[in-house]
Amino acid sequence: MFTPSSHDVRRFFCEVFRKDRAHEILTPLEAMALDWVRLHPEYDAALADVDAALARDYSVEGGEANPFLHLAMHLSISEQVSIDSPRGIRAAYEALSKKRDSTHEAQHEIMECLGEMIWKSQRSGLPPDGDAYIDAVKRRVQQ
Repeated sequence: MFTPSSHDVRRFFCEVFRKDRAHEILTPLEAMALDWVRLHPEYDAALADVDAALARDYSVEGGEANPFLHLAMHLSISEQVSIDSPRGIRAAYEALSKKRDSTHEAQHEIMECLGEMIWKSQRSGLPPDGDAYIDAVKRRVQQ
């Protein structure tokens, strides 16, 4: 399994941004990422300078959202939905998107569930609980 570093993730999204501006051909994964980059123009400045992106510290103490983490979570959720893994994420995503009348809003809500699952896994030292993740998304559908 490929586990990119934070610098790898930042380079990837900066390269997607650069390729789009240069009208270059994108890989399928880059094209999927570009959809989310375009929905977040507030991140354009961060994506435009790879050296600054690599040097920047987006610590919790700084109080500023990390655009690369945000975009990576969007991309992760899109990949999960595309292959329905964990099982049930596609149906839950579709139901939440329909309820919120927005795939983008649904993604942001799922992002909160994903972040909570990762946090619990890191805190407990146990593997991520995909069932609890899906249940959390399904609860959002019921709200």
